[in-house]
Amino acid sequence: MRDTAYGMPDMDRELYTVVGLGELLWDMFPTGKKLGGAPLNFSYHCHQLGAQGYPASAIGADELGREILAVLVSKSIPPDYVSGLDDHPTGTVEVTLDEGGKPEYVITEGVAWDFIPTSSELDQLACEANAVCFGSLAQRNSVSRWTMGRFLTSMNPSSLQIFDVNLRQHFYSREILDGSLTLCNVLKLSDEELPVIAEMFGASGSVDQQLRMLLERFDLKLIAYTRGAEGSLLLSETELNDHPGYPAKVANTVGAGDSFTAALCMGMLNGDALADINEHANRVAAYVCSQDTATPELPENLIS
Repeated sequence: MRDTAYGMPDMDRELYTVVGLGELLWDMFPTGKKLGGAPLNFSYHCHQLGAQGYPASAIGADELGREILAVLVSKSIPPDYVSGLDDHPTGTVEVTLDEGGKPEYVITEGVAWDFIPTSSELDQLACEANAVCFGSLAQRNSVSRWTMGRFLTSMNPSSLQIFDVNLRQHFYSREILDGSLTLCNVLKLSDEELPVIAEMFGASGSVDQQLRMLLERFDLKLIAYTRGAEGSLLLSETELNDHPGYPAKVANTVGAGDSFTAALCMGMLNGDALADINEHANRVAAYVCSQDTATPELPENLIS
């Protein structure tokens, strides 16, 4: 097997196994509920972009959980690693949007994805996965945090372990962020999240200098720094690529960052050039922003 530009092996196969590990829930908008959770959005978009995308999470043995399974099947997303729990309800999040489509969240606690169980099947998936994306939110409870840590440490060292920070409300701590940064080899964070991370870990100077410090301190392969409508910056050990972004008529920004991460993941797995990855990820995210759902069907020109 040959190595790609980012140290990822070319698996000589057409279908990568990619996992979104963490929360799976209903986003409760004023106009109605929509399937959500960053790991689900990520795995769905990876699925559209040519991977076998699996969400790994937990739902309740309730009507909301049964509805989630029905939606997953309708979108051809395998629910094989979505556990059904009798003693915890399916997760919900109250979402409100400002005039620019930017969301605010109120996230219900004590729900099924706080208690994602370990299993031999999940252990096997960890060994087989080419990439995983996880965040800080699903680690707010020690049960899911343990399961996620077990998954990440069971993966092949050549796999992509993407930490999409996703700071939400008060559901994060230095311990969670430090542990996640230590376990990942790719970091994705936003311009709103970098100041928090930089202060917590003593990164100073310009944005580029702060990102470089994080890259070196945690021995990362890549950092993706997103700026909303202003595009994104990708930083590797040897290269820096800055993209200004694409204009979009924003309907709803929920899930746009997850679609960016999915395109980033697939580009890295395919060994694409950093500039090409950044360009494609911005195009995908701009399109998702223009749709009133986090999981729209992508047009053919964004898939091929």
